[in-house]
Amino acid sequence: MKSRLLVMMCLTAVAPASLAQSKVELYGIVDAGVTRVSGLKGGAVTQLASGVMEGSRIGLRGQEDLGSGYRAIFTMENRIEVDTGGISNRPPSRNQVPDRATYARYLLPSLPTVQQNALQPVLNRVSDALGTQVGINVRSDGPAFFDRQIYLGLVTPVGAVLAGRMYTPGYELVGTFDALNAQSSLASGQIAAVPYAVDIRVSNALAYRVQTDTVTAALMVAFGEKAFDTGHFLGGMAMYRNEAFGVGVAYNQRDNENGQRSLTSTVIGGYLSVGAGRLHASAAAIHDKHPSLVSGIGAQVTPLVGPTLAGLIQEAYTDAVRQDATLWHLGYRHQMRATTFYVAYNVYNDLRAANADVASYGAACTYTLSKRTDVSVVVTHFNNTGLGQAAPGGGGYLGGVTARAGVDSTSVALGVRHRF
Repeated sequence: MKSRLLVMMCLTAVAPASLAQSKVELYGIVDAGVTRVSGLKGGAVTQLASGVMEGSRIGLRGQEDLGSGYRAIFTMENRIEVDTGGISNRPPSRNQVPDRATYARYLLPSLPTVQQNALQPVLNRVSDALGTQVGINVRSDGPAFFDRQIYLGLVTPVGAVLAGRMYTPGYELVGTFDALNAQSSLASGQIAAVPYAVDIRVSNALAYRVQTDTVTAALMVAFGEKAFDTGHFLGGMAMYRNEAFGVGVAYNQRDNENGQRSLTSTVIGGYLSVGAGRLHASAAAIHDKHPSLVSGIGAQVTPLVGPTLAGLIQEAYTDAVRQDATLWHLGYRHQMRATTFYVAYNVYNDLRAANADVASYGAACTYTLSKRTDVSVVVTHFNNTGLGQAAPGGGGYLGGVTARAGVDSTSVALGVRHRF
């Protein structure tokens, strides 16, 4: 009996020390509100939306102190949709894709009108198939459970090594130097989302990261699910930040499913404290000569139109989603007690002949009710010119496209956000 009591006393004494070395935390954001978006094919749409300011999520993160400056860490973060309870979402425009990737007069302008009309049903089938891929966490094999993030890592005295699905270096820099931190319909990335101008996350990634009070730097490489050069990704970023100012640069490079150089994004950004707020600015150069996920279109339509026309259609769709553009952001954030005001102006300048230019501007306001809860109001206008056709979404979803090319859109959103 005495020996059993002695063992229990020893275990009781040791347990707190053991538990103190490791920590697991449940965290998340629940963000939802009512939005009204004009300019869509069916007219203005009013809906309950999940993710007015930020995408709703629930996650686990933990760490274990290994001693001598070493720690093991992990993060597992799942998307949640407050309006449906699901883990993926579609834009208000649903399967619709831009006119430049739908209609024969834009895709095949060199063909006679009679032939364009004859091919339109085939093009509709292709565009409908492409439209099923538009959305957040929308995949042919079903939505991923930990779509937002899932990684583990080892933190050492000279940096951290991480492995899993993570934010890309380019997107991290975009979010850091966006006045809204990439939140709401007013974020710069909203006008360049179909297709994306900057890869947001990447799977199968290895990253090395260094972070101090003022300096953050990262290098990342990601492997495709098949050959190393299929879907291969490289990225890096470095930034310096303090209370007065910050500056940074980043680069993302991805190969497509055929191993060809696909989307590349070079981003620079900074902020400067001005008065009681911060002035933010960023610029990105976007290039994508060999877009991903469209290389199989020719093979799909060959049985319907023959190899010659199939080749023309393949090139037409590839050209429709190519990118050669610049993305600009200028914004200001001002905090006054419990209220934070934001204004921003964004420009996507399409340098191709399609000239699918988009600009957005507007204002947002959040009011803090408690340490964890705030309410928000966001008003954003999208100005589409040429073949520009973007519609505003929110922090947790895409807006998709407007009724037709050149049609503008305005979004008004009222939301509530709770963090835990």
